[in-house]
Amino acid sequence: MRKMNKKDKKLRGPVSTLIGFIVLLCILSFILSKIGFQGYQTVISNGVLADSLVKVKNIISVSGIRFIAGNIVTNLKNFEPLALLVISLIGIGIVEKSGFFNILFKPLRRVKFGIIIYFTILLSLLSTVLGEYSYVFLIPFVGVMYKYLDRNPLFGIIIAYLSLTLGYGTGIVLNYNDYNLGLLTQTAARVDVDPDFVYSLTSTLYIKLVSFVGMSFLLYATVTRFLLPKFPLKSRVEEVEFNDSKKGMFCALFVALAIILFAIYMILDINLPGAGILLDHNSSTYIAKLFGENAPFREGIVIIISVILMISGFIYGKISGNIKNSNEYSLGLSKDFENVGLLFVLFFFIAELFAILEWTNIGVVVSANLITFLSKLQFSGILLIIALFIVIVLMSILIPNTETKWQIASPIIVPLFMRANIAPSFTQFVFQIADAVGKVFSPIFVYFIMMISFLQKYNTDEKKQITIGGALRIMLPTILIISLCWIIFICLWFLVGFPIGPGTYIAL
Repeated sequence: MRKMNKKDKKLRGPVSTLIGFIVLLCILSFILSKIGFQGYQTVISNGVLADSLVKVKNIISVSGIRFIAGNIVTNLKNFEPLALLVISLIGIGIVEKSGFFNILFKPLRRVKFGIIIYFTILLSLLSTVLGEYSYVFLIPFVGVMYKYLDRNPLFGIIIAYLSLTLGYGTGIVLNYNDYNLGLLTQTAARVDVDPDFVYSLTSTLYIKLVSFVGMSFLLYATVTRFLLPKFPLKSRVEEVEFNDSKKGMFCALFVALAIILFAIYMILDINLPGAGILLDHNSSTYIAKLFGENAPFREGIVIIISVILMISGFIYGKISGNIKNSNEYSLGLSKDFENVGLLFVLFFFIAELFAILEWTNIGVVVSANLITFLSKLQFSGILLIIALFIVIVLMSILIPNTETKWQIASPIIVPLFMRANIAPSFTQFVFQIADAVGKVFSPIFVYFIMMISFLQKYNTDEKKQITIGGALRIMLPTILIISLCWIIFICLWFLVGFPIGPGTYIAL
């Protein structure tokens, strides 16, 4: 990473930064509760809009201290990203230990680095089909891939994070977020404006396809221009010698393909023995059966990918001789946990930070006031779209969770835009893009914190510290340029009036 200046040398490490956030949050909750900071959150209850008063609660109080003391373990235990990442690292670790990654990526060392960068971006954009689960596999995977390509893993990890987050609303393959947000959009449109409105998952297909292609080239241009010069080109990670085996690679790939085909069979909605066992058959649409709250596939995809990696790694390791016995295999399962102790410490503090933020209601009250402010502006057309974009970006800094934000915003925003003659599908698209921009530089976004820990894992220069502020500054030019391009793209599409999907236009 870039050379540190005097200011960098005084920067706090990521753990002390998170502790500082927690202390600041506690002080804010005390001050805001004393001045009576509150807001009205509009919710949909029994088919009608209802305003619910939300106040900031003081965490520095008897009830607040009891909450902190009584939920420290519970907060970490219920922190889903931690469990998902552990499962991911087990699978990736054994594939690395077996030498499978070494032989798999060796031919790519002769490929031009520009192609590798673009491949990383495309893979990240396509991986959004897994929703937020994509982070727990792709960021560790890209770090390992760049290591074996003899390229700088830090550069690859930042590319993957930026592509995953900034491209989250542009994925050409639907994920469970699209489905859940669509349900909220449909409910908000029906309750106050059009009782017959039906949200279609393909309603933004055209604009997503164009934005997907545009985003891939824009990301490539910005990361090569602004990020690449800040990193040493070559990897400084110590190389390990492995036995190569073409037979082992063929067998491992064959078994991996067989498991993938079997997994696909288990999500097919057909009347055959064993087919569809990972679907929620109580849902009405296929996307709901696949990604609904009770669908086994929704969380099962993490296990499926890990099983594929574990079995493939074992087969290749045994055939190649890189894994000689069960003890080596057991140790290999923990291979990717090396140098990630910081990750577990950061996850502990971010879990507590999220719990305090939720208990105090600060994020909800600030967001409710921002939405109320937006609803009172006498804007329409492009000004209204830009105002929504800015409001959602600000909300995302305090509330990174996409669905939580849309639950707060949609009951007001969707009817507001419909009355301005803007279709709910386009409103949701603008929300998703702004949500992605806001999350990408939110220091309390859990996968930003995860990225920081993996940067530290591959940082071999003790003189160059990995800090939250330092990582944000490195990414900032890319984020700002892409954000500006997003606003221009959305406004141009609005002005031209192209359809955003099959039979769906911006105007109602």
